Amino acid sequence: MAAPLLRVLACGDVEGRLETLFGRVRAVQAKSGRFDMLLCVGNFFGSTSDAEWEEYRTGVKKAPIPTYVLGANDQDTVRYFPDVSGCELAENITYLGRRGVFSGTSGLQIAYLSGTESQEEATPAYSFSSKDVTELKTSLLSIPKFKGVDILLTSPWPRDVGNFGNSPGEVDTKKCGSALVSNLAASLKPRYHFAALEKAYYERLPYRNHIVLQETPQHVSRFIALADVGNTSKKKYLYAFSIVPMSLMDPAELVKQPQDVTESPYRKLRKEAHKAKTLMCAEEEPACQFFFDLNKNQGKKRPSDGKERGNFQPKQAKKPPQPTGPCWFCLASPEVEKHLVVSIGTHCYLALAKGGLLPDHVLILPIGHYQSVVDLSSEVVEEVTKYKSALKEFFRSKGKRYVLFERNYRSQHLQLQVAQPGTPYFYVELDTGEKLFHRIRKSFPLQFGREVLASAALLGLPHRADWRQCTAARPEEVAAAQAFRRDFQPFDFALQA
Repeated sequence: MAAPLLRVLACGDVEGRLETLFGRVRAVQAKSGRFDMLLCVGNFFGSTSDAEWEEYRTGVKKAPIPTYVLGANDQDTVRYFPDVSGCELAENITYLGRRGVFSGTSGLQIAYLSGTESQEEATPAYSFSSKDVTELKTSLLSIPKFKGVDILLTSPWPRDVGNFGNSPGEVDTKKCGSALVSNLAASLKPRYHFAALEKAYYERLPYRNHIVLQETPQHVSRFIALADVGNTSKKKYLYAFSIVPMSLMDPAELVKQPQDVTESPYRKLRKEAHKAKTLMCAEEEPACQFFFDLNKNQGKKRPSDGKERGNFQPKQAKKPPQPTGPCWFCLASPEVEKHLVVSIGTHCYLALAKGGLLPDHVLILPIGHYQSVVDLSSEVVEEVTKYKSALKEFFRSKGKRYVLFERNYRSQHLQLQVAQPGTPYFYVELDTGEKLFHRIRKSFPLQFGREVLASAALLGLPHRADWRQCTAARPEEVAAAQAFRRDFQPFDFALQA
């Protein structure tokens, strides 16, 4: 039996314009079918609400759909909410309450927090304090195996929600909104978070709720701010979506990561809350190297003292060997797809991966024909290192981290993929300096590195494990390369020479 799919509408500040709102809801339902509920954030009542509201309060008119609203955001509208713990205001219109969790028979879990952040010691009736946020968090985080909530409703935006995301337009997310709401969202991990009050529409790119490579993949969160009802600028104030309650979803389906997912805007808050090590701490520790040999000492950690064959020393400059046949990666080759190239140095170049795992999956490639890292001259190694440093800064600026891997097995041309001895090997390097090395004795899956990164345990993109299933049309590839080239430009040392 399929899990129930709920159809939900959310709206921004109503400001007492009930006829405009419910007229729009009726039109939407007439065109798209019935919805299960309407969730209202921001100011439900306005300074001139009395006349319209009286008709609904007395039952002369009725809301066309079960409607759930947040409480007052100013002293003038406190009078409309008689019971701080929540109550029915009119038929089909329910005040959720000051703070809490609403769970319907469907299993959908909606956390809510009414009012604005209090700037005073004594919290007014239309505000919330750090104590309110703490109590709401505690009530949920104490639940065994708590994963998050389906929906979070607040009136203010969370402070810094624009970090690592798309532009919120005129709204400065570093100054507006509430830091307490940010803290709440970071802890409750809502799949959808709705807010208002800024008279603006902003649908942020989805963000992840786990640290890649360090934590088990979790569901993503989507923040949506809605404008005021009936605004003359025609900014979006009503948002429709469908949702299956988290508790009824297949775990693998729940944690699937969309292609445009970003780092959490509340990353610092999460790290403080979980007392996780920061990236700076990781950099201060000496990098460890790991060597793996399937025949002996498997998984044993040992220091590289220069005597091991895995301690690569760059060779002196020499003319690179010539390819034995057509090579897709030699820059001078007619086979290379030059439209994917995003940066060219003296000895190396940077190109988007064809059929990339993610939009910013790139390759570091030597201009000359080298088969592996151990064949590189010191000049080429130096420039590879420069590209790795530049990419590290670039991805960190976007709240991301990279994984670099190389497979010297059934490959003609060295490809250092960013997302040793004379025998075949597989090599991985993290941006914190940790390195993994495995000697290939027999057969080895050619897409191993990509399959691991695409797996549910890391990026949650198993459908993109095979690059051949991910290729795009040439115009799309050209546009993607242009976008990456533009964004990478401030970090590209090749342009600063």
